[in-house]
Amino acid sequence: MNSKTTRRRLILAGCAAIVSNILVPNLARANQHKRLARPRSQHHSHTKYRVMLDPGHGGIDSGAIGHKGSMEKHVVLDIAIKVQALLKRHGIDAFMTRSDDTFIPLYDRVQMAHFHQADLLMSIHADGFTSPTAHGASVFALSSRGASSAMAKYLSKSENGSDDIAGNKVIYKDKYLNETIFDLAQTQTIKESLMLGAHIVHHISPIHHMHSNQTEQAAFIVLKSPYIPSILVETSFITNPAEEKLLGTSAFRYKIALAITNGVISYFKNKNSLM
Repeated sequence: MNSKTTRRRLILAGCAAIVSNILVPNLARANQHKRLARPRSQHHSHTKYRVMLDPGHGGIDSGAIGHKGSMEKHVVLDIAIKVQALLKRHGIDAFMTRSDDTFIPLYDRVQMAHFHQADLLMSIHADGFTSPTAHGASVFALSSRGASSAMAKYLSKSENGSDDIAGNKVIYKDKYLNETIFDLAQTQTIKESLMLGAHIVHHISPIHHMHSNQTEQAAFIVLKSPYIPSILVETSFITNPAEEKLLGTSAFRYKIALAITNGVISYFKNKNSLM
């Protein structure tokens, strides 16, 4: 046996040991949630599409707060309720992670999407930033290799801190984002998420300024499902006085909800045409 073959076998053996050490504990933790997470069934043409809508924050976690006192948790709940009603008119089943002012841990939101066997998960937010001049809508998908911009990094860190506000100290940290498992299981899901994000951007951009004209990526906890395409929509910056005023109107919230709905429908139509 030559030295090159020996070295190759040692590398493969090492990789197998790493995957085993990581995979077994993660699978064991996943089994604790079997009561919530049902296995996903194949989608058939006679079955309605299912969307899990996730209004960000809630309860003790108010989210970002505007200069006039508007709270993100209230604004995004109203937008999500509007999206749910619009999707149902199109024959799409739409579920909500919360339908009132309730705090829900981030990982539980992902588990709800699994339980309902959702075809996609959409988390809805209204940005907060240190500068009141930041403005526009953004759409995010998950990243395995760091944030795609400084703003994406800032926002993911901010949104991921929700559980800490409620004293929930990250029981689930890195449950789905271990790099070895991630690369093997989640690449296709991220591709689908980016495709979904592109449809949402396409429909929001004609009716509202985009902070970024493409789907950004960062390690948002709520987007970490290994098999459900998931995106996070930041509808506007609530910390921008002009956008806080816009978000305070039912007309603008409906306009954003309609754009999101049209993006989802466009995504599903595109998927059907590719089948």
